[in-house]
Amino acid sequence: MEYIREVIINEAIIHVLDNNADEPILNEQKLTLNDEVYTFLLKHIQKCLKDEELKYGKFKQERNIIKELSQEYLSGQGNFKEISKEIGRQLFILMQSNGNIPSSDLIVVSISTERGNMIGIIKMDYVKNYTHSISFNGEKIDIDIVPEHAGLPLSSQKIQKCVFIRFIDPEQEYDLLVMDKQKKNNEEEYGSNYFINKFLGCKIIENERDMTKNFVRAAEKWTRTNLNENADKAEEVRSFIKKKLKQEENLNLYEVSDDIFGEDTEKKASFVDYVFSEGVQDNITLDKDWIEKKFKRIRLKIDKDIDLYINEEAYSDTNKFQINRNGDGTINIVLKNIVNYIEK
Repeated sequence: MEYIREVIINEAIIHVLDNNADEPILNEQKLTLNDEVYTFLLKHIQKCLKDEELKYGKFKQERNIIKELSQEYLSGQGNFKEISKEIGRQLFILMQSNGNIPSSDLIVVSISTERGNMIGIIKMDYVKNYTHSISFNGEKIDIDIVPEHAGLPLSSQKIQKCVFIRFIDPEQEYDLLVMDKQKKNNEEEYGSNYFINKFLGCKIIENERDMTKNFVRAAEKWTRTNLNENADKAEEVRSFIKKKLKQEENLNLYEVSDDIFGEDTEKKASFVDYVFSEGVQDNITLDKDWIEKKFKRIRLKIDKDIDLYINEEAYSDTNKFQINRNGDGTINIVLKNIVNYIEK
């Protein structure tokens, strides 16, 4: 996957989209990017661009206003403020048609990156914050705690929906980077994919990170289900997969299954069929950056009542960590040469 690591904010604006109102509140002034505001926006943008739910997207062929507005701006022909206002209107129309879409502020931002200029659209759903209220009852002061329902998410909190659109080139793999997280308890709104399908009019394209994540997730789910009572074989499968992920640039599902299970045709077929059923293709292009991040810190849940966190270096160091096979399907996990430990 093409990761974006360098971001410069050129200009930004905020609009208010309250689905209880008749019209959106559209800003007539761009944001003043002082140090505090710039840092607030930059942290959110960087978190979004690093989020594992960020996907490649490509605009569909049919007419779409967001596509036209973004390309107008990125080609240097449009006014940022007016384009952002029209983007706000388009999203508000969708919000009016579906009362379950939560009210939010909408940030539209122009950024420069090592992958070129982009226009970002960030839907900042409100979070409930609390503050105090002060009133006077005669000569007595009455201080209470009251909720605020229109707070913006802090830099440490995650955004649910955003998109970063680049200038369209027929030769490029993707037109936009989109994140559309879906809340499980709201099928009406989040199950409809309104942000991707109706607002952006794009389709999701699988990239190397998606392929790698899906394979790792499917392999682990198969191992938990089929080797639940055989820690020895489960460890062998997991270790082999880790080794292949670190050594190879590409994996072939049939070859991996052959190498793991050898002559056990039943398990080979079961593994391949299950991984296929999870949407994994037979040839997988690996995302080495994701793999490095994924296995930098390993968490082991042992017999349901022991949690062990260990970094990759210690996990691979036989002077610190070792797995011994007992020959009956069980294993011993040994922590060695401990100099110091603390309780938490």
